[in-house]
Amino acid sequence: MHSLLLVSAALSAVGLTSANPVDLERRTVTTLSATELSSFAPFTQFARAAYCGTDILQDWTCGEACEANSDFEVSLVGGDDDDIQNYFVGYSPSLEAIIVAHEGTDPTQLESDLTDIDVPLAPLSSTLFPGISSDVEVHTGFQDEHALTADAILAEVKSLMSSVGTSNIVAVGHSLGGALAEIDTIFFRLNIPSATISAMTYGTPRVGNPAWAALVDASDVNFKRIDNMQDLIPIVPGRALGYEHPAGEIHILSPGDAVSCPGDDDATDSECQIESVPTIFEGNIIDHVCMIILF
Repeated sequence: MHSLLLVSAALSAVGLTSANPVDLERRTVTTLSATELSSFAPFTQFARAAYCGTDILQDWTCGEACEANSDFEVSLVGGDDDDIQNYFVGYSPSLEAIIVAHEGTDPTQLESDLTDIDVPLAPLSSTLFPGISSDVEVHTGFQDEHALTADAILAEVKSLMSSVGTSNIVAVGHSLGGALAEIDTIFFRLNIPSATISAMTYGTPRVGNPAWAALVDASDVNFKRIDNMQDLIPIVPGRALGYEHPAGEIHILSPGDAVSCPGDDDATDSECQIESVPTIFEGNIIDHVCMIILF
């Protein structure tokens, strides 16, 4: 994801300025309770676990991240830390949900970096996303990466739905992994219409154009994207490139203090990401890297 910053730096400030609506009615944020914040913890640890190696994931022995969800039953692990982001699928009895988790960017792996910088928008695959208008466009690198594992993950999710008797699916991920989880929401909605779908993403970059954001908003998916303090990754790729976040922003102001922000990519409150980090030069990459460890 660090590579994406190099592409977006020059355009980020321009995009945020030109796209900011001047006549938008001010909408207020909602402070989250301690109970609401603590409910995110299991999903934060699943996103953290996705950075572990495949052998460790298969045995579910990745330390604190796995111990936090000790009853989790892994059923599928894949990826190679390079061409294919690591991922896992399994069932959480305590959450009564199937979990699909994607690894984020590993800046030491060339292919992972190349995925991030492949920023042109393109229509979705008609095979994986049947019936979706060509007006809906998504980051080329993200959707190409998603396509590498989509069929295997879908087959495993369907198998688990049958074997454990649940229709609840939660997609999670941090950084690039969050982008893949966001794409999962529409992929699962189209291909498993009977499922109850949620997503919890952390430090996610923008994934698609306004038509994509509207599609996610119009779906019945329970989608939340969590941004940490001065993290700069959620403001790239720049809006000047045609990108827009869907609704569902949760902005962590400090440890134990967070707000729910209204709208898509247009919240005008100073406590929301688009206002607190107006350009990447005012962001802090440490807030991105450390969020799933400290949150």
